[in-house]
Amino acid sequence: MGLLDGRVCVITGGAGSLGLASARRFLDEGAKVMLVDLEGATRARALADLASPNVDAVAADVSQATGARAYIERTVARFGPIDVLFSNAGNQGPVVPVTEYPEDAFDALLAVHVRGAFLACKYGLPRMNDGGSVIITSSVVGAMGAPGSVAYVTAKHAQVGLMRTVAREAARRRIRVNTLHPGPVDNAFQLRIEQGISRLAAVDATRMLDEMIPLARHARPEEIARSALYLASDLSSFVTATTLMVDGGMRG
Repeated sequence: MGLLDGRVCVITGGAGSLGLASARRFLDEGAKVMLVDLEGATRARALADLASPNVDAVAADVSQATGARAYIERTVARFGPIDVLFSNAGNQGPVVPVTEYPEDAFDALLAVHVRGAFLACKYGLPRMNDGGSVIITSSVVGAMGAPGSVAYVTAKHAQVGLMRTVAREAARRRIRVNTLHPGPVDNAFQLRIEQGISRLAAVDATRMLDEMIPLARHARPEEIARSALYLASDLSSFVTATTLMVDGGMRG
């Protein structure tokens, strides 16, 4: 018997590194999974990779109400009421000082990370079963600062405030709401960030970050997925309004 037998899970950013690793783990534990991702080719590859009758995918702009309503309704129509809502979609901006940071890039990051998580909760909660779980992917920088990444850091902090508010509101229905805070992960998304840091600071950012992490390495996507499974399942039945750090001790 799996930890998520028969449960319906939505994963935004589902075709990316962390989303795909989490989808694979959820499926292995008996879930039905809806992947939400804008990139058509990436969605197709994810579906082919997972190769399961219990997974589907839909295109949606998570920062728009029409997109959020669409992926929620598609999930309910395909699989039934939602048990796990995993708001994981993210985007990147430039790595530059705040005085040089483009305003449109700042707005674009907040739209996906913050507005996207807000809309997931706004339209997802009414279609969730009582006793479910909402997970929002924040970051280790959601609990600290990082030069050159003002929009990303701001967005990741804002997600924590959103989580803490929604956790209070959803508790009457026994729906748990938590943020997941990965440290640096060995994937293409993180590599692009580190390349920007390297240019800004004239250092090898990957090596610098490994030296900042007590466990002395980047996480693997499947390690973050195991933490997402913990929050999605009854293993975390008395955990809500919590920031789960999965950062190898970086923040400590």
